[in-house]
Amino acid sequence: MPGQSATCTLTRTVTVAEGVFAPGHLGELTPYVPFELVDDVLARTRTAQRRLRRLPSRVGVYFLLTLALFPSLGYTRVWDRLVAGLHGLKLHRPSEKGLRDLRRRLGPAPLKALFEVLAGPLAQPSTPGVCYRRWRTVAFDGCGSLKAPDQPRVRAVLGKIQHHWGLAGYPALRLMALCETGTRGLLGAAFGPTSTGETAYASRLLPLLNARMLLLADRGFDADGFLVSVADTGAQMLVRCNPRRRPAVLATLPDGSFLTLLGGLKLRIIEARITVTTSDGKRVGDHYRLATTLLDHRTDPAEVLVRLYHERWEVESAFYSLRHTLLNGRVLRSCDPFGLEQEIWALLTLYQALRSAMVDAVESVPGSDPDRASFTAALQAARDQVVSAGGVLPTGETPGTESTIATAVLTAPLPARRSRISARRVKCPMSRYPLKPGEERPLTSQNITHLDINIHHRPAIAEFPPTSQNASREQTTAPAGNGCKDRTLQLMRTDPHRPWRAREISQALENTHFRSLCAQLSRWAKDGLLRRVSRGTYVLTPAWIHNDQQLPLQTPPLTSPPDA
Repeated sequence: MPGQSATCTLTRTVTVAEGVFAPGHLGELTPYVPFELVDDVLARTRTAQRRLRRLPSRVGVYFLLTLALFPSLGYTRVWDRLVAGLHGLKLHRPSEKGLRDLRRRLGPAPLKALFEVLAGPLAQPSTPGVCYRRWRTVAFDGCGSLKAPDQPRVRAVLGKIQHHWGLAGYPALRLMALCETGTRGLLGAAFGPTSTGETAYASRLLPLLNARMLLLADRGFDADGFLVSVADTGAQMLVRCNPRRRPAVLATLPDGSFLTLLGGLKLRIIEARITVTTSDGKRVGDHYRLATTLLDHRTDPAEVLVRLYHERWEVESAFYSLRHTLLNGRVLRSCDPFGLEQEIWALLTLYQALRSAMVDAVESVPGSDPDRASFTAALQAARDQVVSAGGVLPTGETPGTESTIATAVLTAPLPARRSRISARRVKCPMSRYPLKPGEERPLTSQNITHLDINIHHRPAIAEFPPTSQNASREQTTAPAGNGCKDRTLQLMRTDPHRPWRAREISQALENTHFRSLCAQLSRWAKDGLLRRVSRGTYVLTPAWIHNDQQLPLQTPPLTSPPDA
């Protein structure tokens, strides 16, 4: 029919920078990485061009960010995406060598500075899921699955992971990130060879913490020195402890948690057994021991903190977005250490810009949860807008509120978060994390129909009767069920102000391993539980000297006196 053959003409206006600066854009993400910011970063890092070239330094920064946006394309194809929407402009098409020389001229410094400017909390405190009480929840974790090209210069810096069956196929890069759990935005990042431990990289990010944050961390970060360093920043923390640790009991609280000292730091320990029932009827459980600086059991009940710890897994979703959604599991493209560093900073900068656009979209609808925003939808919309050069210089006052990215995020939200469980196992026949013997977790993801949290109530430590130096051994022997550390501290509390010799402690506790006890006393002194006054002689620190009227820690009075 004639009506079906009718046509129409659509025209659109594209506003970009003038002249050779026109290819320098990032579509609708450009307002989050504006021209003025890029020029300022180039000036501060002294990487701006000395004379105006066909490929200015500003264009080079946006080209690097676009490389991260299209990881599967080569240099010239990525350049074609940048200029696809700029019809009518007479632009020079550089060669691959020219684009490679542009990368080398810039180096990693401007991309690192750009990320440091963009990194930080993204959401308002009132946004759902961002804060616990008055603290913004953040999390540490590392990702060791980023693969670099197997080239001699890369291997010289990163090395290769040694497995029991041989060397890994590609050099691996360890990325450590401090993540805002509510939005999965990055507050900071550090990376390097996998031979360096996660705690060393995390220590570089400690200055980013402040008194308005609550840090959630796994048991790989429970070292005494690291916990003290976190506390020195003023931030609160909720950290899972290694199950092999046996913290001493200073005072038992009514909710089952207890107070202790680790490395001289006053902490509250929560021990819980979490059991879930899956949709197929199976019951799976695990034991958790959490250490926190939130000492008041009335304002922060143990069960509430156990449930809050689950938010730590949001940082894993951030790594999934980086490694699998953005990079699509591909090996990084740079074949030398400086290019690799530049590529990682560009990848992190682009990720943070995308998260910023997603948060702006979610906050435009009051009450929306950032967990419902789809990273895949935002990424695809951002790629389309780079090709069409749309939204480079928006006319609206607030960037991202009426953009294509916001429309994509809001019109196709993710379903409400489901409670699920599956085995923690890498899906690889030669995985470094094989299924453990007796592993009860299901191999495939299963919905959780019921969740039980059983707080383990630490039994009160039996009191020693008041004794003197001439008391008999029978009068000072502790019950057999208590640990050596708790029994020793309880014994010394019977006369807390006098020095105790290791020999008399060993005799009182009927400890036949005298040398082992001496080593333990020395270690407890380093942890701040005891104070060494002379060779083989110790005295309790003031925090462990208490009576029924005063709690050793400076906390509000408890509703009931401590049991120990």
